[in-house]
Amino acid sequence: MAKIDPWGSNAVSDYDHVFKEFGLTHFPESMKKQLGHRFFKRNIVVAHRDFEKVLERIKKKKKFINITGIASSGPYHLGHKADLDLFVFFKKCGAKNYFCVCDIDAYCSREKIKSIAQAKEIAVQNVADALALGLNEKDIYVQGNKEKEYYSFAFEIGKKITAKTFEAIYGHLDLGKVSSNLLQYADILHGQLPEYSGKMPSVTGIGLDQDPHARATRDVAKRLPYDFETPSFIYFRHLSGLKEGRKMSTSHPETAIFLNDSEADAKKKINNCFTGGRPTAEEQRKLGGKPEICKKYELDLFHLESDAKLKDILEKCKSGKRLCGECKKLTIDYMGKFLKEHQTKAKKNLPKAKKIVYG
Repeated sequence: MAKIDPWGSNAVSDYDHVFKEFGLTHFPESMKKQLGHRFFKRNIVVAHRDFEKVLERIKKKKKFINITGIASSGPYHLGHKADLDLFVFFKKCGAKNYFCVCDIDAYCSREKIKSIAQAKEIAVQNVADALALGLNEKDIYVQGNKEKEYYSFAFEIGKKITAKTFEAIYGHLDLGKVSSNLLQYADILHGQLPEYSGKMPSVTGIGLDQDPHARATRDVAKRLPYDFETPSFIYFRHLSGLKEGRKMSTSHPETAIFLNDSEADAKKKINNCFTGGRPTAEEQRKLGGKPEICKKYELDLFHLESDAKLKDILEKCKSGKRLCGECKKLTIDYMGKFLKEHQTKAKKNLPKAKKIVYG
């Protein structure tokens, strides 16, 4: 069985072996109903590890740690927005928030990032986007600016994972990625140190292809000389790229709608995306479209907030009452409005973002 590559850009079409081989739990309907966010209602969140204890804290209005991070390897796209939307949801549930801007991780694990300085330049716009999407200054930290306790902890973790274990999980031993992983494990766990929030359940939202990181972190948490809660994870489907066979990725800009794309660029990409339309308009009116393979419908599933509008799109596609061109126009209209408003907010947040990144 091929190893899942957390750094790759190819889409994974069959995750059944992940559930079977590594013991993921399908996300139950009862939890989805209690949480209510569109990611749960629309089956975008599909699995979890030990999320019950986080849900219990939410129900009792007790604090829990909400931790995620994104490498500053390029501009944020709509796939990153999905990560941030989930983070903001847990923030609203009363969490203690740790959003990591991973500048060192980006440099160590991405060949295209040639220096820490380049990663920090990218991080400024990343932070401005995060602020525009609902985070505040206290929610965000930059790896390269963290306190000495964090780095001491990352080195301490390094003594608890062997080269053999790393190869067993990831299938290779790339020293740059080893370095970045030690920081990722520290990111997820350090909030439970006494110097930070102390022992409590934590949740990190990740794509299913990131499960190797989750397994490694949960394993190392048990080896450390601290009384940690084993971290919990929830798994969401990755937003596909606009072309077949790839997840939305900065490395393949033609597959992605970026948060800094112009309305015209977004329109062009949506118009050219892979759809579930039939070969002819006549066939589509007769047989209906296939939204289950349509990349444009997937954008709507992740990012259209109105359940009623999403239902209308689905029904009119499947019945053949609306053709792909008309349907694309609906997405172009709301996505263009979102991008314009978002970019205005992000621009206003640039001075604050520079302060967060550079001090």
